[in-house]
Amino acid sequence: MSIELANESGVEAPAELIIGAARFAVGAMDVNPAAELSLLLVDEDTMADMHVQWMDLPGPTDVMSFPMDELVPGGRPDATDPGPAILGDIVLCPDFARKQAREAKRSFEHELAMLTIHGVLHLLGYDHAEPEEEREMFGLQNRILDAFYAERHRRAQEQRQTDRDSRLLSNIGFTGAEGDSPTPGAQSVPEQSRSEEDRG
Repeated sequence: MSIELANESGVEAPAELIIGAARFAVGAMDVNPAAELSLLLVDEDTMADMHVQWMDLPGPTDVMSFPMDELVPGGRPDATDPGPAILGDIVLCPDFARKQAREAKRSFEHELAMLTIHGVLHLLGYDHAEPEEEREMFGLQNRILDAFYAERHRRAQEQRQTDRDSRLLSNIGFTGAEGDSPTPGAQSVPEQSRSEEDRG
């Protein structure tokens, strides 16, 4: 899965979290792993311009999605090889998201992860114009978000355990590399003792 992120918002945003949320959502929806996705972070003025241009709505918003089949119907007619599937573009507005998170008493990072997953679902055809559609989309969004956090927590635990094991092995002088020189303080077993043990 190829995901590109460009931050033109002027706001420092957690790129790793945003890309991770997008990648997890795409995987959860069983999208072809060869698919490509672009993420763009913009300021409020740019988002307001896009909002009125594409949705005919005033003011900035939090996230907009542009499925590739909407931008280029039918793909390029001169393309001999279709290549990897291109899902489209997700545009996020970190400034707007920060204000929204503050009002909802959520963290900025959580808001961006949630909006990224929301944007992926829009790319895949989900919408919330009608009550039934809204229930389906937001229910799916929340399940994916919960699973994303659970996976991040699991990986963090594994990393902490790996770090603890590494420190422990380092403290007792174990390098773990085969063929390394004997660790200081370690005693080798005499050849005779090995033979006796083997016979036993």
